[in-house]
Amino acid sequence: MVPGGMPPASRELTGHGPTPPRITWPEDARLALSFVVNVEEGAELSLTSDDARNESVYEAREEVEGHPDPCMESHFAYGSRAGIWRILDLFDAFGVKATFSACGRAIAATPALAAAPAARGHEISAHGWRWERHAGMAEATERAVIAATVEAIADAAGERPVGWHTRSASSVNTRRLLLEEGGFLYDSDCYDDDMPRSIARPDGGRHVILPYAFDTNDMRFGPGGGFVQPEDFSRYCISAMDWLMREGRSAPRMLSIGLHLRIIGRPARMHGLEQILEHVARTPGLWVARRRDIAQHWLAQEAR
Repeated sequence: MVPGGMPPASRELTGHGPTPPRITWPEDARLALSFVVNVEEGAELSLTSDDARNESVYEAREEVEGHPDPCMESHFAYGSRAGIWRILDLFDAFGVKATFSACGRAIAATPALAAAPAARGHEISAHGWRWERHAGMAEATERAVIAATVEAIADAAGERPVGWHTRSASSVNTRRLLLEEGGFLYDSDCYDDDMPRSIARPDGGRHVILPYAFDTNDMRFGPGGGFVQPEDFSRYCISAMDWLMREGRSAPRMLSIGLHLRIIGRPARMHGLEQILEHVARTPGLWVARRRDIAQHWLAQEAR
């Protein structure tokens, strides 16, 4: 007898296959490009925040057990003290609008992390309360986490979030709870495609799933991640962009580029983001958009 069983029927392993949806981007763009800036400073696990342990992932991989870790806290604080302003100014210089995916506790602790990007026209979406996975989280706890995150962002940004992305693994209940909450347009707890899709909502509408990516992501500047020089990041993202632009002649394509205040916001790494934005500026056929705009456009096209 062979070990194990079969994947459950609920897993969507086939995708669109050879017949992608007949959807076009604005101005017949070949590629929808989404910059996502993760805002996690103050939401990382920390004994000084009454969490059970300290975070162990930042510029180095080390967990301080049983004692506060001011070194870890300082690494995260770089993003809220310095990184955010560099990133905002560079986006302004190129006229680019992004989605700032924010942890609720980070925003509750430092409201400017949502208020400042919102004032410049960026979207503020939800990234959980703390910077933690949801796998195995009790359903009642997860409901409370979603509600608290929505409230913190709405208070700081002046508008509730309509997008959600769980750090790493979501729970088996996450998407259902988002649909039941009723105020979300989309979630990004998906890594399996280069184009969006939608599912039915309990109210009869549609909920969009916008895929995210860990490869076109500045997290790979971390130890063992593969990016060292800023050009490593820019060359990789530009290669993805160019390939999807070719495929975009026949089908809609979407690319997410993931950023973090404390990672790309370091001076040397900012050159990598600048090189990407320069490439975008000289490449016709790209639609750079906030995730909520991509989701709204997708639904409008599906409804045609």
